[in-house]
Amino acid sequence: MTRNFRQELLTASGGFHEKYKTKEVIGRGLSSVVQRCIHRTTGKEYAVKVIELADDSMTDAQLDEVRRSTLNEVEILQTVSGHRSIITLIDFFSSATVAFLVFDLMKQGELFDYLTKKVTLKERETRVMMQELLQAVEYLHSRHVVHRDVKAENILLDDGLHIRLSDFGFSCLLRPGQRLRELCGTPSYLAPELLKCSMDETHPGYGMEVDMWACGVVMYTVVSGFPPFWHRKQLTMMHNIMEGKYQMNSSEWQDRSHTIKDLIFRMLTVDPSLRITAEQALSHPFFYSHKLEEQPFTSLQKFRVVVWVIVLCARLWANQRHRRPVSQNDLIQDAYRMRLGRRLIDGHAFRLYSHWVKRGLVQNRAALFQNTPRALAEEVHLNHDSSLH
Repeated sequence: MTRNFRQELLTASGGFHEKYKTKEVIGRGLSSVVQRCIHRTTGKEYAVKVIELADDSMTDAQLDEVRRSTLNEVEILQTVSGHRSIITLIDFFSSATVAFLVFDLMKQGELFDYLTKKVTLKERETRVMMQELLQAVEYLHSRHVVHRDVKAENILLDDGLHIRLSDFGFSCLLRPGQRLRELCGTPSYLAPELLKCSMDETHPGYGMEVDMWACGVVMYTVVSGFPPFWHRKQLTMMHNIMEGKYQMNSSEWQDRSHTIKDLIFRMLTVDPSLRITAEQALSHPFFYSHKLEEQPFTSLQKFRVVVWVIVLCARLWANQRHRRPVSQNDLIQDAYRMRLGRRLIDGHAFRLYSHWVKRGLVQNRAALFQNTPRALAEEVHLNHDSSLH
């Protein structure tokens, strides 16, 4: 922090510090830091985004943009306040050099970090998370707000793993019929029309459809574990975005339903006029696919079914055998034929002879330690290994 900023924290922003007590840093941005804070009266925990509005390392134009973005974020948050899947602005303090935005504390952090641990989400978890995200986007669009920076890093999770859409710095109100031309957002989430608009002065501009494209990128990522258009060469990535080039034929997709693929396809449609809206997406069959779908099994699903059938049959057969009472005649004629008899005989033989007595070619060394106490097995393994035959 700059010297002026530190002074501002101690003087002009006294209102915030009188009401809240700051704790550890939980996140950082280009011109901001996020800390956990505690309300002094109630003891309730929140998160405060501290934005430096006067930094010697920034140009005047950059500082103006930070101030404008901060005020815009506050106005947008006040406009969309109250939705359960959108972060709530609890309090706001501002001066000439610093701003404090107090939010709900989302203890599970970003969806991005959650994916780092989980890699991919199952369809049931994806269904819940995407439904909440699309409900948030639908709510924004119904109030003529376009977010313009929907991404995994801006989706926060609470203790119940419910999502809250956050970071409205790029958001703006969009009047009916109005189109935007500003290039903003995160490269791998940018919609094709937004990129084309930045390259073509005659392009008509873009609208709320860019949020649905970003939702498609988020959904693809949580399902497969990697983004659809990422490439180490940015020009190649931009080309793939504008052409809508992505794939769903890798092993990660073999076990996924047709409905989840179809919804992603409809969100990642290059032509914004044909792209699915948030309202339409919420009515998509994917959100009702917990019911049995009439679709052919994939090869992997068939293999799993076969394995489970074999295991089930083996267990039923074993249980049936164990239910038959063992007679004295059975023990006299061939006690070793029964599993219980084998274990009993082998266990006592091992204790008597202290080594394995091989019975035919089907026996293996693994059975040596199956019927003995662990300590005896370890002792035999160390001292009598040469006697195995």
